[in-house]
Amino acid sequence: MIDLESFKGLAQIDLGPFGPKPTCLEGDQQEAAVSLWTSPDGALDVGVWECTPGRFSADRSAAAELCHIISGTAELRRHDGEVRVLNAGDLLVLPRGWKGEWVIREQVRKLYVMQGDPK
Repeated sequence: MIDLESFKGLAQIDLGPFGPKPTCLEGDQQEAAVSLWTSPDGALDVGVWECTPGRFSADRSAAAELCHIISGTAELRRHDGEVRVLNAGDLLVLPRGWKGEWVIREQVRKLYVMQGDPK
């Protein structure tokens, strides 16, 4: 049987402890995340992530990502210099192969959907 999943209160859901952001370039960024659902083949992952202010590099070579910003403000800088500003309520699609930087201006919480290869 195929069932459905629903998750409520994403703005308040417990993400667990924060830890250092491994790809941090500027600031003492801390992040936390919780995976809410993963497809049986491991190709699709849905969760909530939060990060403190600063700047970090991002590489989506292995997976595409859809981000719905729940709270906060960030700039995304593509490798060629294009900048996009994101605020609460905005939706962002990072296609597979996207590379750039996130500049977190105000602590960001997002819902993410990662689409990669089956595991």
